[in-house]
Order: sequence, then structure tokens, then C-alpha cells
Amino acid sequence: MTLIDTHAHLESYARHGTLDAMLARARAAGVGAMISIGTSPEDWAPYRDLAAAHPGVVHYSVGLHPCSVEKNWAEAVAQMAGFWGRARPPGAPIGIAAGPGVPPCPVALGECGLDRFHLPKNDAAHAEEVFGWQRAAFSAQLALAKELGCPLVIHSRGAFRETVEMIDAAGVDWARVVFHCFSEGASEIAELNRRGGRGSFTGIITYKNADAVRAAMVGQGLARLMVETDAPWLAPVPHRGSPNEPAYVRHTAETAAQLFGLGLDEIAALTTVNARAFFGI
Repeated sequence: MTLIDTHAHLESYARHGTLDAMLARARAAGVGAMISIGTSPEDWAPYRDLAAAHPGVVHYSVGLHPCSVEKNWAEAVAQMAGFWGRARPPGAPIGIAAGPGVPPCPVALGECGLDRFHLPKNDAAHAEEVFGWQRAAFSAQLALAKELGCPLVIHSRGAFRETVEMIDAAGVDWARVVFHCFSEGASEIAELNRRGGRGSFTGIITYKNADAVRAAMVGQGLARLMVETDAPWLAPVPHRGSPNEPAYVRHTAETAAQLFGLGLDEIAALTTVNARAFFGI
């Protein structure tokens, strides 16, 4: 059995010197690969280095998270294309170094998108200013994703409709779009299904009060299903309240297997095939 954690943030493990132990626990749990998701210029190069040090196991993305967007967002976005700009032999897999000394390319752009939940609470005018920066930064990243033709990892919180409308307007290929940590309901997943996009699902589906998210996952079906941890946040039951890690994606897969009436090995195989096809890994 092999699982892929399609969305984790590995910075804290590397910073605290616990990365090797975390990777060993992941391997023991059947997690064969993971994608460390970029959120700002501070983590892009470190994640590239992690991917180079652990080829085929750690992959990475480059993106400007909406909560990392500031007034000077354009300076950050301007740096992103360079991570895809290195020469690669024809047919070389994305995300794996093409040869000695050649750093791996990102497997996706993101996470990027819109977030109203974390806007300033006590200053409405500044909140709208910040949201304007988010929209501008998201628009620029959508344009880059369209140019690159790469997978696109979306963060959307409190702004689902606006996020969908901006993707529609940008002309990005919806088949390359994933709304990570999908936490909406059946009607929203139907919107993504209709467009050819997808959601990926975290340990939220193991929570007692997450019936709507479980219904969304079942409504999406198996053909596009992917699982993730969003580590170190959102640990699944039975680890809820503790720091999350890629090994725990197994619990999310077990819940998915129960909901679809399949065995864990079957869900692992399906989600692994889907993740490898979507991210080109």
C-alpha cells in the first residue's frame, strides 16, 4: 500500500531537526510521497532543497498564500517563474531533478487564492484594501499558471464564489485545478465537478461535525479523489488536537474507504494514481 500526502507544510520539521524522523514515520505508515506546499518566498527555496535531498519522496510547489499577501506582493510573484526556468531534457518528470546539479522544478503553482476569514477584523477599510491585494496577487498567479500549464493549488476560505469566478475569468484549465482542504458542501463540489476541477480532502472528514464535507467528497466521486494532511494543522481523529504530520493521512484514507465501501488498499491505490496523474509525479 502506498499513499501520497498531496498537501503538507514541512518547514517546521526541517527547522526543528525532526524531518528525518517524520519521514520515517510516514514511510512506516505507507506514505510514499508528499508535496510540501509553498506559501511565500521564505519557503520556496528551502522546499526546493528538501525535494532535491529526497528525490521522489518530497515534492514541492511555489505559491503566494493569500494570508502572505502584502502591499509589495508583486515583488514576490515576480520571483516565481524562475523556479520553472531551468533547462530540462525533453520528457524529464516534473519535480525531479533532471540531472546532477539541476534543482527540481515545482510540481504545482500554489497555494494561492482568496481568504476573507483572516482579514483584519476591526478595520473594514483596511480589510478591503488587503482583499484587493489578494485579488491582484491571485490574478497574477492565475496568469502565470495559465502560461506554464501547470497544476494549480487553490486556497479558498470564506470566498468560494469569488475564487471560482476569478479562475473562470482567467481561462485556466480547470482540469489542472485543485481546491485543497475542501471544506465546503455538496453544492460547491458540484460547481467544481461541472467545470472539471476537484477538491482534495483532509482529516476534517474524520470530524464528527463534518457531514457536509463528507457528502462533498462522496459527491465528487473516486475519479478525482486525493487526500492530504495540511500538516502541521488539522490532525485527523484519533490525533485531533495534536500536531499533524504526513503519516496521519492514513486515517483520512481509512475514513474515505469506509464512506465509499472500499478497502484501504483500494483507496490508497486510487488516490495515488490520481495524485500522480494530477501533479505529474
